[in-house]
Amino acid sequence: MPLPATPSADLPAGPEARPARAETATWRTLGRHQVGAIAATLVDFATMIALVEGARLSPEAATPIGAVVGAVANFALGRAWIFRRHTGHWAAQASRYALVSAASAGWNTLGEQLLHGMGHVQYVAARAIVSFVVSLLWNFPMQRGFVFRERREA
Repeated sequence: MPLPATPSADLPAGPEARPARAETATWRTLGRHQVGAIAATLVDFATMIALVEGARLSPEAATPIGAVVGAVANFALGRAWIFRRHTGHWAAQASRYALVSAASAGWNTLGEQLLHGMGHVQYVAARAIVSFVVSLLWNFPMQRGFVFRERREA
């Protein structure tokens, strides 16, 4: 005979459950954000490599094109899947995204200078470390709270 279902001691019931659910939702969103960042990076690098190898552009010319294509992919993922904010005006979101991305580029450049330029960490390793830290501490909070913020009705 099966035992009756009882609430788990690990999961609070009632009003106490709300913070636990909000925390779980934040972790899920962060996970989607990191998957989206990896996907956008792959699009960025694939575009750059295709332009260098296939179209015979220089790496210097192909890099910003790849970055823009990757950013567009990341914005689309952010709007549709990561933060699920399809209802806001896309142009306003895109403008905010551009501001956050420009600042992100600055943080990444500063971090690369600190780790590689001054700390003598190998440049690809420094870039990976810095991009992960910037993604967690800058991109995620700014995209969640500024770019794709949820509007509350008055």
